[in-house]
Amino acid sequence: MKRLKNESLNSRKFRLSHFLFGVGVLYLIFLSCNFTKFLKIVSTLSGDESDGRLDGGIAIGVSDDADLTKPFVGSVYKDAFHRKLEDNRDLDAPLRPKEEPKKEGEEEDGADGESMKDIPQGFGRITGDFMLKMNKTSALSVLEKMADEAWTLGLKAWKEVEMVDDKEIVESSVIEGGKAESCPSWISMSGEDMLKGDGLMFLPCGLAAGSSITVVGTPHYAHKEYSAQLAKIRKGDGLVSVSQFMFELQGLKSVEGEDPPKILHLNPRLKGDWSKRPVIEHNTCYRMHWGTAQRCDGRPSEDDDGMLVDGFRKCEKWMRNDIVDSKGSKATSWFKRFIGREQKPEVTWPFPFAEGRMFVLTLRAGVDGYHINVGGRHMTSFPYRTGFTLEDATGLAVKGDLDLHSVFATSLPTSHPSFSPQRVLEMSETWKASALPKHPIRLFIGVLSASNHFAERMAVRKTWMQDAAIKSSDVVVRFFVALNPRKEVNAVLRKEAAYFGDIVILPFMDRYELVVIKTIAICEFGIQNVTAAHIMKCDDDTFVRVDTVLKEIEAVPREKSLYMGNLNLLHRPLRHGKWAVTYEEWPEAVYPPYANGPGYVISKDIVNFIISQHKDRKLRLFKMEDVSMGMWVERFNHTVGAVQYSHNWKFCQYGCMDGYFTAHYQSPRQMVCLWDKLSRGRARCCNFR
Repeated sequence: MKRLKNESLNSRKFRLSHFLFGVGVLYLIFLSCNFTKFLKIVSTLSGDESDGRLDGGIAIGVSDDADLTKPFVGSVYKDAFHRKLEDNRDLDAPLRPKEEPKKEGEEEDGADGESMKDIPQGFGRITGDFMLKMNKTSALSVLEKMADEAWTLGLKAWKEVEMVDDKEIVESSVIEGGKAESCPSWISMSGEDMLKGDGLMFLPCGLAAGSSITVVGTPHYAHKEYSAQLAKIRKGDGLVSVSQFMFELQGLKSVEGEDPPKILHLNPRLKGDWSKRPVIEHNTCYRMHWGTAQRCDGRPSEDDDGMLVDGFRKCEKWMRNDIVDSKGSKATSWFKRFIGREQKPEVTWPFPFAEGRMFVLTLRAGVDGYHINVGGRHMTSFPYRTGFTLEDATGLAVKGDLDLHSVFATSLPTSHPSFSPQRVLEMSETWKASALPKHPIRLFIGVLSASNHFAERMAVRKTWMQDAAIKSSDVVVRFFVALNPRKEVNAVLRKEAAYFGDIVILPFMDRYELVVIKTIAICEFGIQNVTAAHIMKCDDDTFVRVDTVLKEIEAVPREKSLYMGNLNLLHRPLRHGKWAVTYEEWPEAVYPPYANGPGYVISKDIVNFIISQHKDRKLRLFKMEDVSMGMWVERFNHTVGAVQYSHNWKFCQYGCMDGYFTAHYQSPRQMVCLWDKLSRGRARCCNFR
């Protein structure tokens, strides 16, 4: 009997081992079948391109100065993650179309390129002549309708500008609402009036040192729908309500579709912070790019001079449930009392905001920063960031789960701030542009700018546009600007363009989604108005080291087609939130390789191809201009000739790095600082705002 028992036991082990072996074999077969897809996903997430080539056999030329220790597309996914956090809305994903659209490689096209009907209507083709001659009864895509409306409004706005007298330009004030130079010293609004104005209070002349804003309100429980959405995201937290609200000092909106700069973002969070504890967050946002947040969570900041703002702590202490006095501290306290040593009592206040409890918050502008008092007690202070001046704060926005009772603004400046074009524009012969040269040039630089960015354009003229290559007309620079909804802004813009001679005014109403039209205009100008070997596109908050960019271009053989910049590979479209791209707009799973918009270079032959495709109404457009350029270059690479893709991190997308070729998100003051350092032979950053 024992023998039979052992045999049955061995047979069971034998069957189990066979079963496990079979499972292992099936698992290996599964991995082998999906290994290619697996590697692609890993490379996408990590940004690792071991062979240095793109899909389709496109060679990548990486400069010797490139930092190869960093992930190749890490910045792209950091940007995507940051945008998701910034939006923070749980929206339904767009539905994928039932029929997958054809890819470009699968289209039946001949030497003349793709046909009109084969292109999805979501892309469209737009040019000035084409839009003016277009049959209005034809079916227009969303982008085409937007452009058609912008052209119509732009032509109307330009006619109004032509009727404006020069004296009227000088006397008028170019600020939102067209108010006079004299501004009120105080403003008060009830909660109802604020709600009627979408929670906005207009501050005509901004703020000044000593100005204060008092807000009276009562936090209320978050809406049930929002709480239900949050419960799905944060399971098991046991939160009944999540009350959040914010106060923002905002600047003037520069481009339709682009958020106005946030001079100060003050966000008290009662229970909804990721730490599950009350917190007050401060931050700034320039050109939709957030800075580093300052968070106060109930722990007092240090009393060192470097941590004080006008003598106040950045963060005061308030009662926290997770901090309990230790036995050692209690023993020390009793011992001091026993020996008769005086001990100053410490008073700790609770967190000043609670659902259903009214508060009085005062925001005061000091010499070195903002100071926030609640209920008469100082809670936080936030130092000013260079580039965000008090006079730029022309609006107060109050949003969130808050019953607003009243808002008072006192000690306001009564004179017009320094962002007035009459004060910013320095009408000097020194800053005038030279006439367009008749001889071929090495590089044409087109700078995208908004109509009311007078300070940004003036900063560019006084800094990197003074480079020797530009002064000798070996390199030519022009600003490309669309029109503003307000005729006063357009009138000053026309006067600025006539005096400096470096602005190309595009006759359509400016919109963020139509920046791609400006890019086409840069290409046309670089071929038709000048004869440039290469064309560079950048923004008006981009600082360019012209001599270094020229050296990078010269390092590539002249006979090669060039696409140079900070390249993104395998970047996937976002399908949620503010930055969402629908499948109708972009049906493919990933974008083509493209260089970040703040600064890139293309060779003349690629520009000629773009202009030719545009003229024949075959140019496929997309609302993101840098992605559009990547798409056009890829098309050239597949149909005309091989393109040299040259990547370098020093075409900076986020701010600046030492040894930069271009630096992005630079304020006018930073531009001056960078030029001063560069003039002394140091390509160092100015890390302030």
